[in-house]
Amino acid sequence: MYVRDILKAKGTDLFTIGPDEPVVALLKVLVERRIGAAVVAEEGRLVGVVSERDVIRAAAERGAACLDARVSELMTADVVSCTPDTTIDEVMNLMTRRRIRHLPVLADGALAGLVSIGDAVKSRIESVEREASQLREYIQA
Repeated sequence: MYVRDILKAKGTDLFTIGPDEPVVALLKVLVERRIGAAVVAEEGRLVGVVSERDVIRAAAERGAACLDARVSELMTADVVSCTPDTTIDEVMNLMTRRRIRHLPVLADGALAGLVSIGDAVKSRIESVEREASQLREYIQA
């Protein structure tokens, strides 16, 4: 399975936020959309990723003042990304090694979506269940 298969199933709806937006605006959207991270983009170009964990880390360090900070102050600017042709196994390996939970998907340099560790695990479970079902059918035949 590939990232393109995940995007086909879940869609390519992608929330982006500008680097100069306040963190409180980010939190409102994360809660409303029930998502754990957002892509930070400027003029359609990927400049970072910001997650719930980034906000929690900032709150622990700065207290409530972090809510008035700009997204750019909390985001990860050294973004790891993948392409639609990246395999799910590669995505899971990359996320595990880099200790990240969200990967922006770039197709020809343009944002094409975002995959989470949850998306990758769900995809892998579905694949294993399909294999098990096929093996059962083969054995019973």
